[in-house]
Amino acid sequence: MKPAVLMVDVDGVVVRHPDPSGWSARIEEDLGIPRQALQDRFFKPWWDDVVHGRATLRDRLAPALADVAPHVSCDQLIRYWFEGDAHLDEALLLQLAEVRASGVPLHLATVQEHERASYLWDTLKLRDRFDDMHYAAQLGVSKPSQDFYAAVEQRVDLPASAIAFIDDIAKNVEAARARGWNAALWTPGATLSTLIPELSD
Repeated sequence: MKPAVLMVDVDGVVVRHPDPSGWSARIEEDLGIPRQALQDRFFKPWWDDVVHGRATLRDRLAPALADVAPHVSCDQLIRYWFEGDAHLDEALLLQLAEVRASGVPLHLATVQEHERASYLWDTLKLRDRFDDMHYAAQLGVSKPSQDFYAAVEQRVDLPASAIAFIDDIAKNVEAARARGWNAALWTPGATLSTLIPELSD
C-alpha cells in the first residue's frame, strides 16, 4: 500500500556537498578560522544544545568566534556556512517531485538548528518542494532517538506503518525501522521506487 507520507533526510540526501570534508573544508583559507579550533571551541561543547533548541546558534557561536577568529562576525560565518552547504541533489528532487505528484506528501525529517532550518525552508525554497519539515531544534530531540520518530508521528497524526523514510545514515534507518517506519538507506543515484516499491503502488 502506498505510504501516507514520505519523510526525507536533508544532509547527505537532499543536500550533498561535493567535498567529502563538507562546507568547512576551506574555512581557514577563506575566512582565516582554524577549523579544529572552531570544532573545539564551538561544535564540541555547544552543538548539542544548539541543535536541540536549548540555546541559539548566535549565543553560542559569538563567544567562540571572539576567541578563535575575532575578525569574523557571526553573520559572516553563518552566511559562509549556509551558502556553502546548499548543494541540492536535483536528480533526487526530480524523483521526489514525481512521488509528490502521485499524491504522496513529502516532509523533511532532519537534524537542524532553527536558523539553518529557516534557511533551507525559505531561502533555498524547499517549502516549494516539500509539504512540511520536522527538525531537531523544533522537537528537542534528534535521530536516531526513538523519541524523534515518535514526535514526528505525533505531529503528522499518523501511525508508524503509514510513514516511509529515506536517510543516508544506517543507524537512523535502523531506528526508524525499529519504530515501524518503512525506511530505506539512501545512496546517491539510487531510485526511490526500487528502495521503497510501495511508492509505485
